[in-house]
Amino acid sequence: HHHDLHQLEYALEGVAEVQTAAGRYVVPPQQAIWIPAGLEHNTTLRGVRTASVFFDPAMLPGDSGDRARILAATPLLREMIVYALRWPIARTATDDRADAYFSALAVVVEDGMDRDQPLCLPASDDPLIAAVIAYTEEHLAEVTPGDVCAALNISERTLRRRFRDATGTTWREFVVRARLTHAMVALAQPGSTVLGVAAGVGFGSPSAFHRAFRTFTGRTPAEYRRHRGLGVTPGGAARTAAGPGPRGPLLKTPLSD
Repeated sequence: HHHDLHQLEYALEGVAEVQTAAGRYVVPPQQAIWIPAGLEHNTTLRGVRTASVFFDPAMLPGDSGDRARILAATPLLREMIVYALRWPIARTATDDRADAYFSALAVVVEDGMDRDQPLCLPASDDPLIAAVIAYTEEHLAEVTPGDVCAALNISERTLRRRFRDATGTTWREFVVRARLTHAMVALAQPGSTVLGVAAGVGFGSPSAFHRAFRTFTGRTPAEYRRHRGLGVTPGGAARTAAGPGPRGPLLKTPLSD
């Protein structure tokens, strides 16, 4: 599905996943995803609390892009999103204070557009590469190029060439990114341990996992796990809309999207 409005979805707690034609985006705790108006997507929420702000495209006249982006939720952006939840989803009259607030929030969002995070696993409409990606993710803990090639009856040369041509990255680079992305999802689950997650996604040693995870996310696995939620909003999700005229942003409701 798609929306006629731009959407900014912020993960208060847990991990959300957004699938587009370009790939699968992972939205870890205290990060946000920008979904431009008109972009076909599907959102998966498991044990997640999120807050969404919808913007009328007229509020962001610049280039809002044609792809989803993971935005680093700076303290300013995070607090502005949380503060925005005081406005109802369906204002019936123009509110100058709210209009000014959401105009300022739009400026903050635009400022962060060029610093999106690389938290996307590529997708492909090539049936062979789609099968490679699926097999790899299903066997992350121990997968090797030989395993993939044997399962799909292709040579390693074909795997290397076709995978790079279809995704713009190598298969080995994909494996590392997939392992770290799956680790982020696992670490956000209650009861998870750093050692258990590292082994579960295929890292041979805790130190190697620590180094790779910190390079990828800017935090150690333990830091990430401790800060996986802010403990804000009691409901499953909150939505708020921003735009010129009598519409505006706390409708708390479980999200299906």
